[in-house]
Amino acid sequence: MRLATYNVEWFNALFDDEGRLLEDRGWSARHDVRRAEQIAALGRVFGALDADAVMVIEAPDTSRGRDGVRALENFAARFALRARKALIGFANDTQQEIALLYDPDVIEVRHDPRGAPTGKAGRADAPRFDGVFRRDVDVDAAPERIRFSKPPLEVAARLRASGAALRLIGVHVKSKAPHGARTPDEAMRIAIENRRKQMAQCIWLRQRIEQHLAAGDDLIVLGDFNDGPGLDEYERLFGRSGIEVVLGEGDGVRLCEPHARMALGSPTGVRPVSARFWIREERRYFQALLDYIMLSPGLCVRAPCWRIWHPFDDPACYRDRELREALLAASDHFPVTLDLDI
Repeated sequence: MRLATYNVEWFNALFDDEGRLLEDRGWSARHDVRRAEQIAALGRVFGALDADAVMVIEAPDTSRGRDGVRALENFAARFALRARKALIGFANDTQQEIALLYDPDVIEVRHDPRGAPTGKAGRADAPRFDGVFRRDVDVDAAPERIRFSKPPLEVAARLRASGAALRLIGVHVKSKAPHGARTPDEAMRIAIENRRKQMAQCIWLRQRIEQHLAAGDDLIVLGDFNDGPGLDEYERLFGRSGIEVVLGEGDGVRLCEPHARMALGSPTGVRPVSARFWIREERRYFQALLDYIMLSPGLCVRAPCWRIWHPFDDPACYRDRELREALLAASDHFPVTLDLDI
């Protein structure tokens, strides 16, 4: 089977309130890309992926006036995708949902959140992802109340052909960027505060992972972590990245992810990248490894094959001119796929 994770930059801006695609010459939310151009590019990319299931990060909004499931299924119908049914979990108020677009002929799925509801008081022991996690993140002996702005999507999945059961957790961890800062000191304060929250979210996620590992579940954790080893200078304050926490540390059971392993082995050298951002002030692109697909040990022996669909780093993507241009127009992230014998 093939799984993918794909952060689609402002996917929501490509639909009207009825979930219909806006295939016109209006500007998309991507820099210098028209809506019709981004939609066509996304259709080309999703078609090329031909995945059994795609964890869509920044999926269309679900709220009182909009339906992200309807929007995604309209998109899939427009381009005759196999992955044509959509599932979301806990909706959020950021207009960027986490959703699974999947082929119902191949895989059965349901939203299956674990953990206890918390109320405002919160819990310290792996609460439900739409709740509150109590964790002292600033070393003042007073636990803060941590929330996910985009609660992870927990999926119970079963493959129709083999009957194999899988647990999927789709993730979009908080950005560390100091948005809204007006001075260098304020930017540093916000960045450190965001790093603390991001680390707490990764600890919360790792607690849930350890529950599944203890139960012997076949687990796949995938999505955009806005983090990676050696990605920024604030990592030195914490001694490690959030990715290392999620993968497992010390004597803990490790998840496997080859791109993360390469980055950990060479934090300042050559590494894979999955995202490409235009830095307006410096008139250049910044690239980073932010998107991962992590496997529990039982799945690591099933001939897994990972691929980042980077238009300049993947030879097959580069040779296909139409696909190469589509990947550049579709999003500021590139898809990551996993082929697995299961």
